[in-house]
Amino acid sequence: MNRELLLLVDALSREKNVQKEVVFGAVEAALARASEKRFKENADVRVEIDRETGDYKSWRRWQVVDHPDIEDEGYQITITDAKDRDPALNIGDFIEEPLEPIEFGRIGSQAAKQVMLQAIRDAERHQILQDFLAREESLVTGTVKRIERGSVIIESGRIEGVIPRDQLIPKENLRVGDRVRAYLSRIEPVARGPQLILSRIAPEFIMKLFELEVPEIEEGVLEIKAAARDPGMRAKIAVKSNDPRLDPIGTCVGMRGSRVTSVTNELAGERVDIILWSPDPAPFVINALAPAGISAIVVDEEKHSMDVVVDEENLAIAIGRNGQNVRLASELTGWNLNLMGVEESQEKQKNETEQSAKLFMEKLDVDQDVAEILIQEGFSTLEEVAYVPLAEMLEIDSFDEDTVNELRSRARNALLTEAIAREESLEHVDEKLKSLEGIDSDTVSLLAAKGITDREALADLGVDELIELTELPEDRAKDLIMKARAHWFA
Repeated sequence: MNRELLLLVDALSREKNVQKEVVFGAVEAALARASEKRFKENADVRVEIDRETGDYKSWRRWQVVDHPDIEDEGYQITITDAKDRDPALNIGDFIEEPLEPIEFGRIGSQAAKQVMLQAIRDAERHQILQDFLAREESLVTGTVKRIERGSVIIESGRIEGVIPRDQLIPKENLRVGDRVRAYLSRIEPVARGPQLILSRIAPEFIMKLFELEVPEIEEGVLEIKAAARDPGMRAKIAVKSNDPRLDPIGTCVGMRGSRVTSVTNELAGERVDIILWSPDPAPFVINALAPAGISAIVVDEEKHSMDVVVDEENLAIAIGRNGQNVRLASELTGWNLNLMGVEESQEKQKNETEQSAKLFMEKLDVDQDVAEILIQEGFSTLEEVAYVPLAEMLEIDSFDEDTVNELRSRARNALLTEAIAREESLEHVDEKLKSLEGIDSDTVSLLAAKGITDREALADLGVDELIELTELPEDRAKDLIMKARAHWFA
């Protein structure tokens, strides 16, 4: 009997392509389940098989718990009773009692068989998944097996994955038996083992589809640097050629549009704009907003945003239907894009110039002529006047060395005064607000200036109120308020 057990383990290990230790574990679980059938009450049985001889031993065990925590005497024993048997036992330990070998009846044998087969099936599924992951494939091609509550279950060879409803292309109608591709977005642990979670709306999906259709990408001659999608409607991809002789856009489009058409067909008719990537953000943004013509771009590195000036006749094209074009361009480039007409741009520039002039006149105690010279030379903040290299300021024809030194000294004094005032304003701010995750001293000072001096006051604000008070971006305002309210739900 013991020899037959070892032969069974060996045969199952080879047939199912799983490690022997996994099969031994499945057999031990099966024998334990069958052994538990001999008890009328609940019981926890542990079985251990000798890997060399095939002999096995069984123990019934109880976990040691405190008196109030005992829920089932079939599985648990109080610490007092456990100490009577072995004083060294502590809460959480197990106490075991050997069981005599038993003959399994028909019911026990059948239960053992079911447990063993299920465990081996789970191990086999896990091994197949590990083999799949080892190939580092992120594009899964399979057949729709069934549809459950809007989610699509697909089968790829012996691998099964699920495309959740919210990861399907809108208005896409997949049916059982359809051939479909999807991107492996993540792996989730579930009761039956790791589950492949797939997506047909991820930007990475379109990148992988082009990689499949364009051999030059796999060869490394061509690169897709970024992608942005409005699933089922429109997408943008940014491409770069590593060979100056190769046209990256034409290569992705293919002969008579064959390559891009194949991708579009897979994406339920999603229109794809292929954009030339550039390491310089401004040309990249101009390319991303095509076909709209751009008049001018003003880059704000600190806010990671750009003011994009467009002629009135091109403004609607740049924005796109429901803001689609500018939204995709922003996602593709990673920059916040503010589209505006020429008149709006001129008005904004005028206001900013007036504000900068007012700042310089007030903080540096200079007249309007000096303030305008600073603005014309590209200065807009006190920090720039105070800390731009001396040699650069000496290049200004209208200023001599004494004037430059005096301006720098006044700017530094003004900044020091502001810093002291800021520190004083923070003295009465609650520490819980200062230490709030994601907040900085400038934001705390800004809030304090508006009378928001503790976490509760911030938590009570609405997003619109916070934006109006501080002019923070909407996403940051939402995040700060949610952080401030976190303790309400703790």
